[in-house]
Amino acid sequence: MSTTDFEKFHGRLGRVEFIALVAAMIAINAFAIDIMLPGLQDIGQSLGEADENRRQLVIPLYMLGFGILQLVFGPLADRFGRRTPLLAGMAVYVLAAGAAFFVTDFNALLALRFLQGAGAAATAVIAIALVRDLFVGDEMAKTLSLVFMVMMASPIFAPGLGQFLLSIMPWQGLFGFMAGFGALVMAWTYFRLPETLHPEYRRPFTARAIVEGFAIVFGNRVSLSYIMATALLFGALMGFLTSSQQIYVEHYGVGTLFPLFFAAGGAISAFGGYLNSQAVMRFGMRRLSHGALAIFAGVSLVMVVLGALGLLPVFLFFALLSTNFLVFNFIMSNFGALAMEPLGEVAGTAASTQGFLQMVIGAALGTVIGQLYDGTPVPMALGFVVLSAAAGAIVFFGAGRHALSKETAS
Repeated sequence: MSTTDFEKFHGRLGRVEFIALVAAMIAINAFAIDIMLPGLQDIGQSLGEADENRRQLVIPLYMLGFGILQLVFGPLADRFGRRTPLLAGMAVYVLAAGAAFFVTDFNALLALRFLQGAGAAATAVIAIALVRDLFVGDEMAKTLSLVFMVMMASPIFAPGLGQFLLSIMPWQGLFGFMAGFGALVMAWTYFRLPETLHPEYRRPFTARAIVEGFAIVFGNRVSLSYIMATALLFGALMGFLTSSQQIYVEHYGVGTLFPLFFAAGGAISAFGGYLNSQAVMRFGMRRLSHGALAIFAGVSLVMVVLGALGLLPVFLFFALLSTNFLVFNFIMSNFGALAMEPLGEVAGTAASTQGFLQMVIGAALGTVIGQLYDGTPVPMALGFVVLSAAAGAIVFFGAGRHALSKETAS
């Protein structure tokens, strides 16, 4: 569609409100992950789960549901339009979060977290589809950049919000907040968002459409290389998310300052995204992302060595980790663009496939890193080294010659 398509329902939903609504959809998922971090200990103690590593599973189980169902909601949104699958997914999210408020068994909580993530998958896939429906070219890029700013900023505030909620109510309040916020966004969507997909553009919901998405991605060597590399690096991010509370609180003893350390890291990561947006037109996606990956691997190796020698105090750890946060967005945003670049007109189905692979593989790898926690930052940093090296090897052997030839030509 062109920008005139947006003007057709501008009177019902203005541009600013539309961007705010899409950003709220993205924030649903961010809150469901990051707001949980300060509450892991309280949840485990309340539900009788003594194993610190098992307590971490409330995050990767959510991510597994989130990743798997992306593959379903993409074709559903192409078949039935955007509103119905979006509202259905939000309803699942709200009901699962509401049920978790009353849960008394840790395994039941894990099951509900999976369902909550499954519902949130609708917001991730369809939010981007909504932007595609209403904007093209520079307008679409501008709108997406505003939406992604919220996605990067949410981890800055969510742990602090979680810490605040825990200071005035038990851990169940975290799920009460998620259910309430999800219900609010769902109502906002129901009353204000019209259908954006014209009936003539709808596709049948068939197994063939899903298989074709996989075939397109797996059949393109360059795209597959960058997708798998981002999946591995997303595993590094998940490894940090599942280990961060234990590292900062248990190993370094920062206590209630943990949300501040976490928020500072999120702010640095968001700043890295801004720097990338300014530099990518000058230096190119490949040069920036490949160089950033080398920095990420090198800094991670320094963390492993210093941690093993007992020479990694909290502020040095934070400084090195912040360097990785800074370059992480250089890698992920450019790798994502490079992965989608050859996919052309099948970008919608391919995007859901890409999201599925990244979330499922990343969540699984992050779980492994989290379960290896030994009371020090070394396992997490070692996971960073291994995954970044593997990502570099995949890109070099899978897309290296093609990338070098294009870089030289440019």
